[in-house]
Amino acid sequence: MTARGLGGIRVVEMGQMVAAPWTAKLLADLGAEVIKVEPPGGDRARRRGPVPPGETDPDPMGGLFAAINTNKRSVTADLSHAEGRSTLDRLLVDADLFVHDLAPHNTEACGLTAAALRAQHPSLVTMSITPFGQSGPYANWRAEELQVVHGGGWGWLTPGCVADPELPPLKPYGHQAAFQSGFAAACASLAAVDRAQRTGRGEHIDFAQMSYVVGMLEAAFIIWSYTADNPSRLGARILNPWGIFPTNDGHIFLVCVEADQWERLKDFMGRPEWADMDLFETLEGRFENEDLLRLWLGEWIAAQPVMELFHRGQAERLAFAPVNTVTQMAADPHLAARDFLVTYDQPGLGSITVPGAPSRLTNRWWAIRRPAPGLGEHNGASFAAADTATATPSAPAATRARAASGRPLDGVTVADFSWVWAGPYCTVQLAHLGATVIKIESSARPDLGRRLPTQSVHHEPTLDTNGYFNQYGQGKKSIAIDMGTAEGRSLAKRLALECDLVVSNYATGVMDEWGLGYEALAAERPDVIVGAISGYGHHGPYKSYMGYGPTTGPLSGLASMTGYPGSAADELGVSLGDPAAGIATAFALVTALVARRRTGEGQFIDTSMWEATTACTAEGWMEWVLSGSQPSPMGNWDPLWAPHNLYRCAGNDDWVAICCTDEVEWAALARVVGIDGRDERFATAAARKASEAELDKLVGAWTRERDQWDVTELLQEAGVPALPSLSSRSLEENPHLADRGLIERLDHPVVGQMSHVGIPWLLTDGTNGVRSPAPTLGQHTHEVLTEVLGLSAAEIAALEAAGALR
Repeated sequence: MTARGLGGIRVVEMGQMVAAPWTAKLLADLGAEVIKVEPPGGDRARRRGPVPPGETDPDPMGGLFAAINTNKRSVTADLSHAEGRSTLDRLLVDADLFVHDLAPHNTEACGLTAAALRAQHPSLVTMSITPFGQSGPYANWRAEELQVVHGGGWGWLTPGCVADPELPPLKPYGHQAAFQSGFAAACASLAAVDRAQRTGRGEHIDFAQMSYVVGMLEAAFIIWSYTADNPSRLGARILNPWGIFPTNDGHIFLVCVEADQWERLKDFMGRPEWADMDLFETLEGRFENEDLLRLWLGEWIAAQPVMELFHRGQAERLAFAPVNTVTQMAADPHLAARDFLVTYDQPGLGSITVPGAPSRLTNRWWAIRRPAPGLGEHNGASFAAADTATATPSAPAATRARAASGRPLDGVTVADFSWVWAGPYCTVQLAHLGATVIKIESSARPDLGRRLPTQSVHHEPTLDTNGYFNQYGQGKKSIAIDMGTAEGRSLAKRLALECDLVVSNYATGVMDEWGLGYEALAAERPDVIVGAISGYGHHGPYKSYMGYGPTTGPLSGLASMTGYPGSAADELGVSLGDPAAGIATAFALVTALVARRRTGEGQFIDTSMWEATTACTAEGWMEWVLSGSQPSPMGNWDPLWAPHNLYRCAGNDDWVAICCTDEVEWAALARVVGIDGRDERFATAAARKASEAELDKLVGAWTRERDQWDVTELLQEAGVPALPSLSSRSLEENPHLADRGLIERLDHPVVGQMSHVGIPWLLTDGTNGVRSPAPTLGQHTHEVLTEVLGLSAAEIAALEAAGALR
């Protein structure tokens, strides 16, 4: 029996900066054995910083590297030499998973193409996680986080509600695209390793970060697809009130999603005369008069203290959230009660405190068992002997007997008690990996995703014509069960107990009230695996507080680090807490499934959207740990690299993201743009950073007269990271995404062939593409009842007569 959930799984990681290292760290933190293979100069993140003030070591370990490389060993290998390739080959012989971020031309030069790896290691799973993937027109293009965020459409939406069109699209603070991609890559990798260990069939997963970001755009892409509106950072939110407001001692965020929340807010404010005006009566009215609403609401909020407003508002079920700093989070009683923050000793940095597990598990597998390694600290290391001890699993017989199949999770069944975004985002990832996801829903209280103002303008609006639901419902089945009836709740429990995984994201306590909480299910099936997503988690003083995805940018500290230079705080463009918690939960569910196959143990997974988002704030958090202060908003700039910005191009609101991370890229950019390489202002990286405003003017003057794609192609040909900031309309037409099959146009029974975002990775051994469009409400009710639960026609008729199936 393994000591930890992923004990015995062996991983070789060869990655730089964030995406690949984070993928491997997620596995390592849950017990996998990870050996990090670094070039002689080491992972670039080692020199990235932040570093303690007054640091004199010429080669210090930076805070970013320390935060995302715990629980690993480091060996060095120069793959340009036979000895280095031999070191890597020796490790791969014993590995279950190989994670790398090499571009196609580098995999070919190193003999690490999918075909070569499969020939040498047929049972090995390889996760290639790169900005654009291993195929397509951009495959060998250079990119950093700046290009991935803007090229994937996230930057185009950030920060939201901008009044001045001269302000550029914005990158959220840090490496958020890389962190989120790493979660998804870890989830897909682990599912493929599980299949490989049961079947002997390896897999090569070609993961494109740009594609993953396109799938994180909340409603933006489907608003374009379903309504022909092209959302951007400009203009007002559809839902109002929504936004960050100054208070008398800080800033607070507020969002009202449902009409009853607006009514409660009016009562909470004492029913001011302006709030009862007819122009604010409807969702449409609040949208059309957003400026007045924000003005008057802002005046009321400005007189309130942040934390008092937060707690009093939450007591009335209003989604207030403080705009936290790292200092505030470090002292927060809720995070303390949940033991979210972890302290350990890191050589060279001392005792440091960092965010802990993105999900809380009943089996405490997550731990920091060793600090981040020194470069080459473990040269000559090899993997420990494989852990072959297993226990007889107690999953359903149909799952235990499953044969080799096309997708990693084929044969796995999921009872999906979720709605809106976080839960559906979790389960759509499982569906993409092959799981049969059964969504339990009802016309008595339809999923908010079916009711949001994202209806197709080409069809008569119904619960089946909503683009939001149809995006995140892809590949699922729908069963209509009215949870307001005793018969419906009993039926839902039977289904939950039959499935391999159970997922929910209703408010804390709702599943317990229905008799579907973890303890009730575990009493009848001890090995049940339940994933529960909520705003604040299922224990702690804030456990009953109302949380939506938009609240987590402020709560996590990211909002206080994101924004244009000189601003106090800004939003992240998308409701990051939803996909962050969704993908973190999907990863934890797959982890629990893998462990159950070997140990027979069940699991309760408690994911707080706040914590799942905060887990991805490594740079800002480490800045605070090492210096006592966190970064201020810096727009599209970078703490070290210059140039690193968005530049205006010819055309209407056209921008291009350009950066240089080393002297080679800088020399190439200076040559193409025509900047004097002898100019002392730009002679070194430090000088360029000090003269960044002047440098931006020169680069901007050159781009302003050129088309954004001409600029991109010129610079990419020269080896400089560059990519336009793309809107949803541009993404649908993008040739690279088309080449990789990301945009799906399956034939939905009601809306037909509308465009949706598909799967961001490509399998070499398994089948690719979304299997089916989103279901109509209750489309598979009879199919699920007969094929999964084995009910007879008479039993189904009795349930219908009782009103349970609607």
